[in-house]
Amino acid sequence: MANIAEGFGRKSNKEFANFLQVSRASAMEVTSHLYVALDQGYITQEQFETLYDGYDHVGKMLTKLIHHLQNKN
Repeated sequence: MANIAEGFGRKSNKEFANFLQVSRASAMEVTSHLYVALDQGYITQEQFETLYDGYDHVGKMLTKLIHHLQNKN
């Protein structure tokens, strides 16, 4: 979220899109940690699926916003 806020404060859509890409990568990193947490027994399958679905949804929203900013004049 901090990357999104910092990118929003930048002067151009290109810079904002770059910060959104960092945010999307961070969301993907969290999904990797979710697999580890599941494998280690820190979370249940149900918790994993709920969290994974949320991060997947956020990643898709970020992707759409990035594409919108990159295609804007």
